[in-house]
Amino acid sequence: MSKEHQFLTVALAQISPVWLDKKGTIQKIEASIIEASTEKAELIVFGETLLPGYPFWVSLTDGAKFDSKIQKEIHSHYAQNAIVIENGDLDSICSLAKAHQISVYLGIIERPMDRGGHSLYASLVYINQEGQIKSVHRKLQPTYEERLTWAPGDGNGLQVHPLKAFTVGGLNCWENWMPLPRAALYGQGENLHVAVWPGSDYNTKDITRFIARESRSYVISVSSLMRKEDFPENTPHVDEILKKAPDILGNGGSCIAGPDGEWVLEPVLNKEGLLIETLDYHRVLQERQNFDPVGHYARPDVTQLHVDRKRQSTVRFDVE
Repeated sequence: MSKEHQFLTVALAQISPVWLDKKGTIQKIEASIIEASTEKAELIVFGETLLPGYPFWVSLTDGAKFDSKIQKEIHSHYAQNAIVIENGDLDSICSLAKAHQISVYLGIIERPMDRGGHSLYASLVYINQEGQIKSVHRKLQPTYEERLTWAPGDGNGLQVHPLKAFTVGGLNCWENWMPLPRAALYGQGENLHVAVWPGSDYNTKDITRFIARESRSYVISVSSLMRKEDFPENTPHVDEILKKAPDILGNGGSCIAGPDGEWVLEPVLNKEGLLIETLDYHRVLQERQNFDPVGHYARPDVTQLHVDRKRQSTVRFDVE
């Protein structure tokens, strides 16, 4: 294996969104991709639902109140700024990825046409270095209050992708605590795991190292930032949202653990920008010598995992 193939330079984009503003957030994402390319990055990762933002209002404005005018109007604004991939909303990002030969993992709020075009999903999109969208993983189970605004996804996006010597895969937020989706990625050869979060070292500081030690893989955790000043003034009911909002809602905590479970990059707090590291594939092979959860330390004659990767839809049409 050539040294060029062995090493991978990654960029962790710990940035805030232009909250619930699709156009403004895409511009920030594009600027980060261009900056990462100047640092010779070959993969850039953005936080969960960065585009156009995490639904912080739900826990701040009595989100469970049924038939609430406030909840309806904020949700409508959210849906209008969600990403419709079929309409080309990610085309400019794909073009940049191709122009700069950089792969992208991007957390989005997706409003997919194959589910009627109205419900929202927390999706993790992988764009390869040719600018092609290769997978869209819809979060399997929204967490707590997220269920008031997001729909549950399916197994279609439980896929991995080649990137130089590495095989990369990813999950959204608390999905990373789910053993079976992790195993689904391990079984496809994943050795670089991407975990995306809305923004907190509370989430990243323990599980990043745990997954790395369990899988003997690199684990990249990327969180966004969100501060009180990041709520745009034109957001519907912003005054109501800000009444109970703390000064810092997401402090980052982006980090990288190596295949031995030790830190390559410890969690970084309250710092906006790119975090750059270079990973050595040989460290994966070294750590797999003594443990491989789906290889020589597995017992498929005793336990196996079945994964349904069909894209789920309410309506299927049979064409003659």
